[in-house]
Amino acid sequence: MISVAFDTQMLVYTAIFISASLISAFSQVLLKIAAKREYRSWIYEYLNVRVICAYAIFFLATLITVYCYKIIPLSTGAMLEATGYVFVTVLSRIILKERVPLQKIAGMALVIAGVIVVAWPAS
Repeated sequence: MISVAFDTQMLVYTAIFISASLISAFSQVLLKIAAKREYRSWIYEYLNVRVICAYAIFFLATLITVYCYKIIPLSTGAMLEATGYVFVTVLSRIILKERVPLQKIAGMALVIAGVIVVAWPAS
């Protein structure tokens, strides 16, 4: 019974951890959007609504990740963070209309396969 409860808890924390990775990916895309704009001064490049919001979102994602490390082993967490590469690529394709070459798609498939293997509960 304890094993089932632990597996359920691990699954929940894994989902939360991956959600934090998605939140972080949104912040990176927001930073890219801010970087593409022209500003009247260098100070406005760093102190504008998009950049401040992006860093606030990233800070939130970091807090969520730290919270998840209460349950998630560090070795698993490092692998789960790799989902960020997939999320950033997909969001940049959808939001920024960036091209995604076939090699990158193959790499993302390997990342997803690796995350599944690592996150799969041991028997």
